[in-house]
Amino acid sequence: MRAGLVGLGVMGRNHARILAALDGVEFVGVVDPAGAPHTGGPLPPGVPVLREVADLLALGVDYAVVACPTALHEEVGLQLAAHDVCALLEKPLAHTPQAARRLVHAFEERGLVAGVGHVERFNPALQQLRSRLEAGELGDLFQVVTRRQGPFPHRIADVGVVKDLATHDIDLTGWITGQGYASLSARTVSKSGREHEDMVAVVGSLTGGTMVSHLVNWLSPLKERFTAVTGERGCFVADTLTADLTFHANGAVATEWEALRAFRGVAEGDAVRYAFPKREPLLVEHERFRDAVRRGTGEGSGIVTAREGLRTVEVSAAVLESAREAGRVRGGAPPAAGDTAGPQALVVASPVGVSAPAPDPDGPAPHQTAASHAPTASHAPTVSQDPAAPTIAEHTA
Repeated sequence: MRAGLVGLGVMGRNHARILAALDGVEFVGVVDPAGAPHTGGPLPPGVPVLREVADLLALGVDYAVVACPTALHEEVGLQLAAHDVCALLEKPLAHTPQAARRLVHAFEERGLVAGVGHVERFNPALQQLRSRLEAGELGDLFQVVTRRQGPFPHRIADVGVVKDLATHDIDLTGWITGQGYASLSARTVSKSGREHEDMVAVVGSLTGGTMVSHLVNWLSPLKERFTAVTGERGCFVADTLTADLTFHANGAVATEWEALRAFRGVAEGDAVRYAFPKREPLLVEHERFRDAVRRGTGEGSGIVTAREGLRTVEVSAAVLESAREAGRVRGGAPPAAGDTAGPQALVVASPVGVSAPAPDPDGPAPHQTAASHAPTASHAPTVSQDPAAPTIAEHTA
């Protein structure tokens, strides 16, 4: 098969490295929509750097990897679909839910394979975690907590931390639990002087009743990629930087030493760090997508489908809407003169709506995901529960 690449930034160069050595694939060309000159890097001899997507299409490709800025995903993706070219688009799928729906419609209408680069699904630690949760090793799931923080990535200019980083946690949470988001509440801050948010804190609930918490920022000197799932039998902790998975069992042995009881609790259980093969997640992602294109379908292939990517975009939009609503109306303010009621608390919960089939862009306007002040949850999109499905990532892993 013949493959091309659109975008030669930091993530694009990682994709180029994989495509250049991927079995059964001929890497035929790269497009840089920004027109920036690039020298050196991982491109093999004879692979041209082109100025326009049309130039790549003229070379003849079976699929293309789209790793350009998020705002360009829709334009590039629709152009590829119009020429019957399959696409692996970096995450997030698009900059708005409306654009994401148009992309889903364009590829599904033509029967083309379209995937989204949520590469964390292919991290060995999360692969192991999902398999163990599906096997019932944790029993009932109580809570999922994620932390994703690190220094500011100066290469990211078109989106904030919600679309660039939190989309990883939104996708992986739904994927490992097999549950969609029912409701959420979020707060954001911007400290870098840019128009986009630098930090977000999200709390919410999933359709199965599991509680979730996400802390994401690019303001910290500490780089952390942490996922903890707590259930009735203990807690799994995944570190996706090192691809390690540890299980902390519930306490089974009483602690008799009084000095330790104050620090460790009244009982302790075993802690086990698992050993398993660790392949590069991005390579696994490419192998899955290549095989899906060969079969002509993304269903059951283990890729993150465009429709799954749409659901993540919808949830991220609800996160931003919840944060905006909280910013417009603040609770806990000092009472006004003569007001004896005192400060009032504010609860902002954003129900996440059902992801219906992508509508025809020329038809009636689709229902929009919106935030509501009601703290009750509505129906939520469910994430594929296919146990074979792995993961992927985007701008910043």
